[in-house]
Amino acid sequence: MTPSDVVAADPTIGGHRGLDSGRAKAIVAALAITQTVGYGTLYYAFAVFLVPLAADLNTSTTAVTGTFTASVLASAALAVPVGRWLDRRGARALMTAGSLAGTLLLVAWSQLHTLGQLYAVQIGIGVASAACLYEAAFAVVIAWHTARRRPSALLALTVVAGFASTIFLPLTGWLVEQHGWRTALLVLAAVQAVLTTPLHLIVLRAAPRNQRTAHGPQLPAVRLRDVFSDRVFWLLTAGFTTNMAAISIVTVHLVAALTSWGHTATFAAGVAGLFGILSVAGRLATTGLQRRYRISTVVAVIFAVQALAIGLLPFIGRNATAVIAAIIGFGLGFGVSAIAKPVLLADCYDTRRYATIAGTMVVPMTIAKAGAPLAAAALHARSGTYTSLLLATAALCAIAAVTLWTTSAYPRHRPETAHLQETSS
Repeated sequence: MTPSDVVAADPTIGGHRGLDSGRAKAIVAALAITQTVGYGTLYYAFAVFLVPLAADLNTSTTAVTGTFTASVLASAALAVPVGRWLDRRGARALMTAGSLAGTLLLVAWSQLHTLGQLYAVQIGIGVASAACLYEAAFAVVIAWHTARRRPSALLALTVVAGFASTIFLPLTGWLVEQHGWRTALLVLAAVQAVLTTPLHLIVLRAAPRNQRTAHGPQLPAVRLRDVFSDRVFWLLTAGFTTNMAAISIVTVHLVAALTSWGHTATFAAGVAGLFGILSVAGRLATTGLQRRYRISTVVAVIFAVQALAIGLLPFIGRNATAVIAAIIGFGLGFGVSAIAKPVLLADCYDTRRYATIAGTMVVPMTIAKAGAPLAAAALHARSGTYTSLLLATAALCAIAAVTLWTTSAYPRHRPETAHLQETSS
C-alpha cells in the first residue's frame, strides 16, 4: 500500500446515520466524570502518597516510584488486547469491570505493609487503568460520533478530565494531612466506587450499526496488516511517541531543573502546576484551528513551539518571567496528543478497528512515558547539568513536529467520500 492509500473509515460505523444524539451526549457527559475521577484516583494521587508510603514501608522514594513505573508498563502491555476486546465486544463490560477493580485495588492499597504488596497493587492498577481510562473512553466516543462531531465530543471529554490533577492533587493532599494516607485511600476508593462503576454500567451502550446506507452496501472491514504497513500510521506513531517522551521528561525533571537555577521550590512547583490549565487551552486551540487547517498541521506547529520553548529554557531559566513564558509555550502542547490522536486515527482508518489500531500506537507511547525520565536522569548524571537534558527534550519535540508535518503531505479522504468512490466503481 502506498502512503497515499490511507484506509478510510466505514461511514456506517461510529456515529453516522441513525445514532441517538441524546444518548451520545449522555455518554460523553458520563465519561467526562469517570475519566476525571479515574485519573485522579488511579494516576495522579500516587504523587501525594509517594513520601508517606516510603516512610511507612521503610524504603526509598525511588523504590516506591518503581512500582508506579510497573503500573504504567502493565497498562502498556494490555493496550492491544484491550483494543481487540473493545472492537469485538464493546466497552460497557470492560470499563465497568476496570473501574470496579480500581476501587478494590485502592482498598487493598490502603491495607498493604510491604513493597512487594505495593508492586502487586500497582500492577493491578495498571491493568484496571488499561480497561477503564482514556483509550477505552476514546473508543466509545469514536463509535458514537460522526467525523464532523468527533473533535467537539473529544474536546468536551478531555477538557473536563484535564482538571483531574487540579481537583485530586489538593484533595488527596488534604486527606493525607488530615487523616493519613491509608484513610485517604479509602476515601478515594469510595469516590471511585460511587462515580465510575455505576456510570459505566448504566450509561454505556454499544453504538447502533446500520448495515446499509443510502449510498450502498457496507464496506468490508479493513485488514490490520494494511494499516500497519501504512507509512502514515508509523509517522503518527513516531510523532506522538517522541512527544510523549518529551512531556514525561519535563513533568519529572522540571522542578529539579528550576530549583538548580536558584528558584524556590514553591515557585518551581507553582510553574509546573500551570500545565494542567495550559493543556486545556491547547486542546481548545487545536479543536478551533482544525476547522480551518489540517489537524496534523496544527499539531506539528504546536510541537514546534514546544521545541523552541524548552530548548530556550536552559539559557533563560534564571529569569522568572522568561521561565513562565517558556512554560506557557511548552504547556500548550501538553494535552494536544490526547485529542489529536483519536481524531487522526478515526479519520484515516476503519473505526471498526479503531481500538486495536490505537492500542498498537499506545504501546510505544506508554513505554516512552515510563522510560524517558529514567534515560533523562542518566543523561543528567553523566553531564552534571540540565542543559543537555532539556536540549535533548527539545530535539524530541522537533522530531515530533517534523513527523506530524510530514503526514500532512499525504492526502486523506473523508469516510463518506471514500464510500461513494467504492460504491460507484
